[in-house]
Amino acid sequence: MGRRQARRKDEDFSFVSPFVKYLLFIFNMIFWIISMVMMLMGVYARVMKHAEAAMACLAVDPAILVLVVGALMFLITFCGCVGSLRENVTLLHTFCVCLTVIFLMQLTAGILGFVFSDKAQGKVSEFINNAIVHYRDDLDLQNLIDFGQKEFNCCGGVSYKDWSLNMYFNCTPENPSRERCSVPFSCCLLPKDEAIVNTMCGQGMQDLDQQQASVFINTKGCIDSLVTWIHDNLFLLGGIAMGLAIPQLVGILLSQVLINQITDQVELQQYNLQHRSDPWQ
Repeated sequence: MGRRQARRKDEDFSFVSPFVKYLLFIFNMIFWIISMVMMLMGVYARVMKHAEAAMACLAVDPAILVLVVGALMFLITFCGCVGSLRENVTLLHTFCVCLTVIFLMQLTAGILGFVFSDKAQGKVSEFINNAIVHYRDDLDLQNLIDFGQKEFNCCGGVSYKDWSLNMYFNCTPENPSRERCSVPFSCCLLPKDEAIVNTMCGQGMQDLDQQQASVFINTKGCIDSLVTWIHDNLFLLGGIAMGLAIPQLVGILLSQVLINQITDQVELQQYNLQHRSDPWQ
C-alpha cells in the first residue's frame, strides 16, 4: 500500500510551476492585446486615406509602420500565449528565438548607429528628404513632420531650403504652385500667446538668405536639432532603451524556464511509463 501511494505521489508531481506558466501567459496576453489595438489603428488609418495618396508613399507612411509592428507583435505574443497555456515547447521555442533575435537586432543597430554615426545620419537625412517629398501626399505624415518641426524648432533636413524637394514648395520659376519657395507653417517662429496660427507665414521664405529668413522661421535643419537633442537626453534615451529591453529579457527568461520545466516533466512522465509495470518499483 505504501509503495502504491508513493508511486501515485510521484505521478501527481509536476516540474511545471503554475506561477511561471500563468505569469508568462499574462505577460504575453497584455502585449497581444496591445498588438491588436495597433493593428486596428493601422488598418483604420489606411482605410481612411485616399487610395491614390496612400499608394504614393508607403515607405514613409506612419500607418504602415504601426501595422507592421502590430502584426509582428501579434504573431510573437500569440506563440507565447498558446505555448505557455498549452505547454507547447515548439511554440515556446519560437517565441523565445524571435524575442532573442529582435533583442540582438536592436542591440546591433544601437552599436552600429553609435560606431557609424555619419552613415546613420546619412540614412536619417535620406528618410527625412523622402518624407519631405511626400509631405502633401499623406495627412498622417504631414502631421508628424509638423509636430517634429515645432517640437525641435527646426525646418527641413539640413536646412529650410530642403523644402524645395517638395513639388508644391519647389523654388524653380517653372513651379506654378501658390506655395512656391515657401515652407510649412510649422517652420515659423510663432508667438506663444498667439491664438490663431497664420498658415501662410512661411510664404516666400526660400527666396530669403539665412540671416533674413531667421527673423521669421527656424532655419536650422532637423537633423542637427535631432543630434543635439540626443546628446542632451542620453539618460532619457538610455531609460527608454532599458524599458524596451527589460520586457524582452523577462519574456526570454520566463519562456526558457518554462521550456526547461516542461522538458523535465516529459522526462518524468516517460520514466513513470517505463516503470509502471515493474512490480518491484
